[in-house]
Amino acid sequence: MVKKYALQILIAIATVVCGTGFLFGGEPRSEGNMIKLVAFGDSTTAPRGSLQVYVDCLKRDLPKMGIEIDAINAGVGGNSTEDGRVRFAKDVLDRQPDIVVIQFGINDAAVDVWKTTPATEPRVTSNRYTSNLEYFVDKLQGRKCKVILMTPNPMRWNPTMKKAYGKPPYRPSDPDGFNVILKNYADCMRGVAKRKEVALVDVYAIFQAYGQNNNKGQTIDDLLLDGMHPNDKGHRLEADLLIKEISRNKVTATAHQGQGDALPASTTP
Repeated sequence: MVKKYALQILIAIATVVCGTGFLFGGEPRSEGNMIKLVAFGDSTTAPRGSLQVYVDCLKRDLPKMGIEIDAINAGVGGNSTEDGRVRFAKDVLDRQPDIVVIQFGINDAAVDVWKTTPATEPRVTSNRYTSNLEYFVDKLQGRKCKVILMTPNPMRWNPTMKKAYGKPPYRPSDPDGFNVILKNYADCMRGVAKRKEVALVDVYAIFQAYGQNNNKGQTIDDLLLDGMHPNDKGHRLEADLLIKEISRNKVTATAHQGQGDALPASTTP
């Protein structure tokens, strides 16, 4: 009889804890119809002064569509997937999100040819980059969280970047020559999305397609703040793609479950 009552007490406690969302530690998951979204990435995600980054757009626009959302910006300037892996538990898992948007790549793919002894390989190999993305996806899928992978945006030369990175393997005479490594990392992310069967917002391809629309006289530079980071228009485009994905496969909340530069500060405007 004592064991029976003890079991009932444990069940009651578990019910209360689950209801508050703290069963697995960290912050509670969203309550009611509120969806919790975490944007996980580098400085192309992170807050940037008065710039309206895509997370700001989601916060403003999704409620107008009847989708209540708690959008958390977990972008950190200068981060690669290796840095992201170190803070993944605290900045993502502990927040018990319903949706996670993941966008890394620019820092992973960077070959630091500007150093006194020039680097010859990317900061993070493409194999390790792929492995890190798969790690993030596996952990989140294990918690029934919707994952949206977002390819890095392509970059364009500006005088500062050309001075620092304008040597092999980059091609300074080619308008697309700053992306010779990055485009392969975008391919890696596409592969992860296909294998893991998760949503993909292909920013790299969309930005490239935008710049190839010669009939309207537009270029990729129209979408970039400094040759690297999206400007208001670029973030608006990314937000529209994400809103389309979120609204098409509407996620319901469940109860169980810095500003900086993408490349070294010394080489960015």
